[in-house]
Amino acid sequence: MRILLVGAGGVGGAFTAIAARRDFYEAIVIADYSAERAEKAAAADERFTAAQIDATSKDAVAALCREHRITHVMNAVDPVFNMSIFDGAFEAGADYVDMAMSLSKPHPEAPYEKTGVKLGDEQFAVADRWEAAGRLALVGMGVEPGLSDVFARYAADHLFSEIDELGTRDGANLVVTDDNGNEIFAPSFSMWTTIEECLNPPVIWEDGEWFTTAPFSEPEVFDFPEGIGPVECVNVEHEEVLLMPRWVDCRRATFKYGLGDEFINILKVLHTLGLDSTEKVRVKGVEVSPRDVVAAVLPDPATVGPRMKGKTCAGLLVTGKGKDGLPRKSYLFHVVDNETVMADYGHQCVVWQTAINPVVALELVARGTWSGAGVLGPEAFDAVPFLDLLTEYGSPWGQKELS
Repeated sequence: MRILLVGAGGVGGAFTAIAARRDFYEAIVIADYSAERAEKAAAADERFTAAQIDATSKDAVAALCREHRITHVMNAVDPVFNMSIFDGAFEAGADYVDMAMSLSKPHPEAPYEKTGVKLGDEQFAVADRWEAAGRLALVGMGVEPGLSDVFARYAADHLFSEIDELGTRDGANLVVTDDNGNEIFAPSFSMWTTIEECLNPPVIWEDGEWFTTAPFSEPEVFDFPEGIGPVECVNVEHEEVLLMPRWVDCRRATFKYGLGDEFINILKVLHTLGLDSTEKVRVKGVEVSPRDVVAAVLPDPATVGPRMKGKTCAGLLVTGKGKDGLPRKSYLFHVVDNETVMADYGHQCVVWQTAINPVVALELVARGTWSGAGVLGPEAFDAVPFLDLLTEYGSPWGQKELS
């Protein structure tokens, strides 16, 4: 296996730190628009090499694949670049993995009722072409989407005879402070992606169809494990809702995230001021996207780890009937402590938790444990080998039965 990793930012850097401890691949080419950043990441292991890339160009992606005899493309950049990387991998005859799917477009007349272009629609539209070519595009294989989708497969196969709801519930008690110890606003993940998923109409699956609702709707307090505690969660647009029902039979699928009042208010203000827009505006002779400016002025998520404390939890709340036919409510989860992974890997917990899952998936593909052709989500594969290998990596998952 020869991997092209596109993106050497927070998640890409964590991916290389985790992969450096494994031996399932021959080489990894780390490509970024910043040659300096790619070279810094590549210095971690003799099997790594650095390259510069324009991720907006499928031809550039394909050319780099051919130059380095790439077998698998790992997409670790914002999903706005998905289709050029996805198409470039296909043109070069490489398999493909991403952690977020092609972008959505709200319904033009009824955005908070009906779906428009859904997350992943552009990729699923060419699934037949990938399948006919015998190529695998494993989509949504981060932590969320990704690990929760693996949990959905596990729950359907081993815990439940009938599933009422697959409810992804994510939360954290993370705090970032300045040099004086004062708490500051510093997103722990890509602000560009956070704005995209939080301000778009959330999608819900219910009784065989997808529909949308308003951002931040249906608030509920969820009690997260391992000391995180109660966090208010709200509906957010996310790929799990678009992926899970394709492979797992359920009546309802939702995604709720614990954003917190401050974060929600900031997002609402950005939207009111138009600072969430991706359309370029001219400012003193320079064309710039307002959202890019917002992302640029905030701290880089890759750098906040040393000033962050707390834990992050990704998980899936499954309700329905157990294998014995009795009502069951189970929460399958994965908790990561920031101080632990900073000490062990030098990367903060949110990007590290996102990055470990595609590394595990690629190792399963390299072993031949996971195989297939077409555009497939994590639900299409046996969950047990994945969860076993995740534990072997030293990051076990948990399960909690709820009343």
